[in-house]
Amino acid sequence: MHRVTVSSKYQVAIPKAVREDAGLLAGAALEVLVYDKRIELVPLQPLQNLKGIFKGLDTKITREKERI
Repeated sequence: MHRVTVSSKYQVAIPKAVREDAGLLAGAALEVLVYDKRIELVPLQPLQNLKGIFKGLDTKITREKERI
């Protein structure tokens, strides 16, 4: 687990190992989520990067006869 300190300007530096594991580069956009007292930073992915993530997903919908 990595530890950071909040500066007097309320800034934190993301440790190098965490940046590398998450694939973050300078200028990356992060969404900040707050759950109770916990903060999460979620990297925002361009829509193009999400193409094909559900490959092989069964999209067939079975409907009741009276609903067709």
